[in-house]
Amino acid sequence: MEIENANCRSRLSECVHSLASGNYSIERPLKVDIEIPSLKILIEELHRVFENNYVNIQHVQKLMAAYKSNPKDWKKFAKFDRYRYTRNLVDAGNGLFNIMILCWGAGHASAIHDHADAHCFMKQLDGTLEEVRYAWPETVEPEVLKKLKKHQTAYSGESGDVTDSENNNSACDRCHNGSCQIDRCQHGDECTDDYDAHSMREIGRTRLELNDVCYINDALGLHRVENPSHVDGAVSLHLYCPPFDSCRVFDARTGKPTNVKVTFWSEYGKKMKRVMDANEVADSQQ
Repeated sequence: MEIENANCRSRLSECVHSLASGNYSIERPLKVDIEIPSLKILIEELHRVFENNYVNIQHVQKLMAAYKSNPKDWKKFAKFDRYRYTRNLVDAGNGLFNIMILCWGAGHASAIHDHADAHCFMKQLDGTLEEVRYAWPETVEPEVLKKLKKHQTAYSGESGDVTDSENNNSACDRCHNGSCQIDRCQHGDECTDDYDAHSMREIGRTRLELNDVCYINDALGLHRVENPSHVDGAVSLHLYCPPFDSCRVFDARTGKPTNVKVTFWSEYGKKMKRVMDANEVADSQQ
């Protein structure tokens, strides 16, 4: 079984049976035979789909692709900030998923980050973005790969060793599978002190144009997303399932991870009252 048959309602590490084949990507190009006329209807359809106990990953991607961006649908949610990109909550998905719009000013970029054992989908609504994907540092292992090792050991009777580099190599055939973000981070406890200065290894780049849809999970690696334009802004639609409120960001020079809390710049079209701290300013400049 391949990852496109995994259950979106479950955390990635709970889908080890689907991941055991070693194929973590979703088929590209994706054939889309439906049309969703508005963002409102897309959200309604996603709510209907997530009422089921099993939510197919590829079906969610098709729904995202079936909606063609219309600024009239999402303009009220698109809140830009002068200094860094913003995360704007559109729908909380009854706790099963959440949908948000990210707004990127000229030259804005995220830090390198993971996706907290969740499934993450991204659709380009306006402008252009570039995803830069990285292999996991050798000193850090995501929960999904730990579970895969246990699964392979239990069912093969062998050592079951699966290295991060082996898993990430399977993801090098372009991102067409990936993008989501971390923003509004407040730095928390550091994970460990044992990292070398050459941990972060780039494994691919993908340009996302209008209406492109992509997917990422922790088995595919880490990434950062950036607006390559120094003039124009960009807007992207993100779906995370299950939702998460914290993740890890990684120092680009050392691979050292830091636990961070992820919050919203606005919710349901209304800007949150908050003050930017020094850590957020530093993150916006990475």
